[in-house]
Amino acid sequence: MIDVVVYIVLFFIIVSSLLVAEAKDLLVAVFGLGAVGLFVSLLFLLLHAPDVAMAEATIGSGITMIIFLAAMKFTGRWDDEK
Repeated sequence: MIDVVVYIVLFFIIVSSLLVAEAKDLLVAVFGLGAVGLFVSLLFLLLHAPDVAMAEATIGSGITMIIFLAAMKFTGRWDDEK
C-alpha cells in the first residue's frame, strides 16, 4: 500500500514541477515551487527519513518561498516586455 502512496506523491511532484515550468505569473511559480517542496518532504517522510523531511519542509518550502516573495516585492511581479 505504501508503494501506491509513493507513486501518487511522485505524480504530484511532477505535476507541480510542470506547473512551475509553464507558469506565466511569478506568484503562481513561487507557490508551485512551495508545493514541490512540500510534496518532496512528504516523500521523504514516507521513505522513513523524518529528519530530511523536516529540513526540506523548512528550507525547501518555507525559507525559499519567503526569499522569492521578498525578491518579488522589491523587483516587481511581471516583466515589462510583453
